[in-house]
Amino acid sequence: MSSTIHVLGFAGSLRAGSYNRAALRTAAELTPDGMVLEQFDLAPIPLYNGDVEAGGLPDAVRLFREKIAAADALLIATPEYNYSVPGVLKNAIDWASRPPNQPFDGKPVALMGAAAGPLGTARSQMHLRQVCFAVSMLPLNKPEVLIASAHERFDAGGRLVDETLRARIRALLEALAAWARQMRG
Repeated sequence: MSSTIHVLGFAGSLRAGSYNRAALRTAAELTPDGMVLEQFDLAPIPLYNGDVEAGGLPDAVRLFREKIAAADALLIATPEYNYSVPGVLKNAIDWASRPPNQPFDGKPVALMGAAAGPLGTARSQMHLRQVCFAVSMLPLNKPEVLIASAHERFDAGGRLVDETLRARIRALLEALAAWARQMRG
C-alpha cells in the first residue's frame, strides 16, 4: 500500500471562473508532502434520471464512481445557493451513491467553500454534512475553511491572495491526510 494519500477534489460549481474551482486550484498548490490532489469536473454528469440509470450508468457517472472508489479521501469545495448545497453537487452525489457498492461508504472527506456573502458557505457546508451522513462519508470536523467575501479574497486571475485563508486550506489538507491515514488503519 502506498504511503501517498490520493485525494479526489471536486467543486459544486460549473462556472469556469468559480471561486470554488479557484479554491481547489489553491488546494492543489498547497498539498503537503505525501499527498496528491486530482480534480474532477462534475459538468459532464447528467441530471439524475432513474430511467437513464435503468439503461446503465452514463460514462461520466461511472468514471466519477471509479475515481471516488480509488481515492483515499475526498475534498469538496461547495458554493452556497439559497442557504444550501448547489444542485449540481447534490446531483453528482446522488448519482455516485446509487447501489450497488456505492463508493462513498467510509470515505474520509474535507469540506471547504467560497461565497460572496459574509458567512462564506457555512449553511451549505452544514447541509452537505447531512448528505455525507446519509451516504456514510466521514467528514473531517476541523479546521473549517469558510471563504467569505470571496470577491475580495481572490485576485483577477483566480489566485487566493489571503494568506490566512491559504494557511487554513493547508491545515485542512494536513488534517485530511492524517484522517485518511487513520482510516487506513
